[in-house]
Amino acid sequence: MIGLGTLINTALVVAGGIAGMFFGRFITPRLQDGLMKATALSVLFVGLAGALGGMLSIADGKLVSGGTAMIVVSLAAGALAGEWINLEHQIGRFGEWLKYKTGSAGDSSFVDAFVTASLTVSIGAMAIVGSIQDGINADPSTLILKGAIDALLVCIMTASMGKGCIFSAIPVFIFEGSLTLLARLIQPIMSAAAIANLSTVGAILIFCVGVNLIWERTFKVANLLPAVVVAVLFAQIGRAHV
Repeated sequence: MIGLGTLINTALVVAGGIAGMFFGRFITPRLQDGLMKATALSVLFVGLAGALGGMLSIADGKLVSGGTAMIVVSLAAGALAGEWINLEHQIGRFGEWLKYKTGSAGDSSFVDAFVTASLTVSIGAMAIVGSIQDGINADPSTLILKGAIDALLVCIMTASMGKGCIFSAIPVFIFEGSLTLLARLIQPIMSAAAIANLSTVGAILIFCVGVNLIWERTFKVANLLPAVVVAVLFAQIGRAHV
């Protein structure tokens, strides 16, 4: 069944959030603070590991780095586009709308929780590759694996940040569902180089999410999201000149 992966991923995010709400009731503010810092460190190092994995390689027994130009161009161009569109503001407005529609007007952390969790579970190669697999081959395995990881992350984040994290299931459903429907159009441009670029830049953005969890609002991560698109286009330009 095409789209099954998106449905399962979305359901697992919701399930993880509900579990986090349940466990969060039994956690004191001091433990919540400790859990929040542990979550931040986890996200930080997941992003760092992914970024370094994409940049570093071993050649002739030596550690070498690469992809610097791609990263600089992708982040710079992505930031310009994101700031012009002001994605952070648009996502925040949607979060505010959700906050009032769900009767959470008194929850001061709802929007931050929603935006942070949404960025954490939506950025990355697994979402794109898994959606393409689901759309073309009706193979939901990658999205199911991603869903299990997302469920754990959202459970911990909900317990420490609040129920706004649960609604990160909405952008996951929209993003992965759209990619699944458009899979045959997207597949030709998703070369190995494009996926590698996307993974590296996506990991850097996840690292930025982790930084924001420790040092609040250091980066407008949502405004950097176009960098992922630029990274894919960078691979296409490189392939055209080969």
